Parts: sequence; C-alpha cells; structure tokens
Amino acid sequence: MTEKKTDQGFTLWVTGLSGAGKTTVSKIVADKLKERGRKVEVLDGDVIRRNLSKGLGYSKEDRDTNIRRIGFVCNLLSRNGVVAVAAAISPYESVRQENRKLIGNYIEVHARCSMDVLVERDVKGLYKKALAGEIKNFTGVSDPYEEPVNPEVVIDSDKETDEESVNKVLAKIEELGYIEPEKTISGYTPEEEEKVNQRLTDLGYL
Repeated sequence: MTEKKTDQGFTLWVTGLSGAGKTTVSKIVADKLKERGRKVEVLDGDVIRRNLSKGLGYSKEDRDTNIRRIGFVCNLLSRNGVVAVAAAISPYESVRQENRKLIGNYIEVHARCSMDVLVERDVKGLYKKALAGEIKNFTGVSDPYEEPVNPEVVIDSDKETDEESVNKVLAKIEELGYIEPEKTISGYTPEEEEKVNQRLTDLGYL
C-alpha cells in the first residue's frame, strides 16, 4: 500500500540572516501544522548551537558541520513521519543543497529582510558593532551569506505581516501535497471562497 503524501514527513528549512524572522514564522507554522494533525518538531539554530553543536566555532568548517548535524536530525525525523522545521541561518548554499539531497522531502523558505530593518530590530546592537568592525565573522556583514538559488518560498519580513508570511508557507506546503487544503464552513478553501465572492460581486449579487 502506497503511503499518502499527507502522511509523509518532510523538512521545512527556514534560512535567513539573524533577525529576519525565521524563528517567529517557524513556530507559528509549526503550531498551524499541529492543529492540522501533523507531528512537528522545531529545530532552532540557537538552541542547536547550545546543545547538539556545543563547542563548534564560527569558521566555515564549523558552520557547515553545524548545518549538516541539523540536516541529519531533520532526515531522521522526516523519514519517520514527522515534520521537521529547521530555523537556522545556514549561510552556505552548498550545504543546504546537501541537506536537500539527503532529506528528499525538503521545502526551503528564504526569510529576507533589508539590512536597515535588521539593524533596527537588533536590540543587542550586534549588527551595528559588526558594521563598525567590532565583531568579526558576523554573517551578512563580515562573513558571507549566500542567498538560496531556488527556494520554494520567499518571505519578506520587512514588508509582510507574520500572518502573511505564514500563509505563504502553508499555501506552498498544501500545493506540494503534504497537507490537505484547509476547508472553511462553506466547504470551500479560502482561495475558492474568495473567487466565488468575487464572481458574485462581478455579477452584482454582492
């Protein structure tokens, strides 16, 4: 018997600079997926650093090792029917592609945000210090961040609300068949309901 795609695990990999909204969106998406009956685990980059990758530094080699470790755990979870949501800067395209190949059921989300807004959001002032040369190897300033070449979803957290970003991600997961479209009371999906309402408006009924 072939396993339905809606029963399969998958990995949602959210990459972006520090402060771009990765963790916020990941947690909301995870909660929404749990409401739809999926088993979900969130792997936050900062938490992984303190536990699974404790002792690693910030050289390219150590950063790559950290991301490979997260990918290894995501693969274990995904192949056992769990949705793994990884929120990690993961600055290098080659290692993200390694994880995509390893995991298979892989959806990449690029959380984008302008540097001006990142600096505004940074209550610790780390971006300002990095821009002033006071912090070395700071991703996006003194260390490279390679933007995803072909992500499944791009969210712009400096232009969108959290809800808009989350809805983009959920829509893509639905489109790829990993969750059933959410039905409204009318029996239509929200998108179908909007089209019906627009049609009725065009006809002069609404």
